[in-house]
Amino acid sequence: MKKLKSYFKRLWKALWDSTDLDERAEAALKEAKARIAEMKKELVDVKNAFKNVANQSKDVFDAAKGKKRKGRKPKNYKRKTK
Repeated sequence: MKKLKSYFKRLWKALWDSTDLDERAEAALKEAKARIAEMKKELVDVKNAFKNVANQSKDVFDAAKGKKRKGRKPKNYKRKTK
């Protein structure tokens, strides 16, 4: 009985050693972590873009109320000469 138990233990160990399941799982985990890091960077970009859109939407509402445009002057304005 002891020989039979030993045989199955060796067989089980040989089966696990022959598979690369754990290596594939590690590679998948590494890939998932890399993708999550990239998603975090993109979310920061989206957040900044959304802030910009929110600020510009306020300008649209101000323009609808009749207020003058804020910010840089148009490039084609004429300078006064002294």
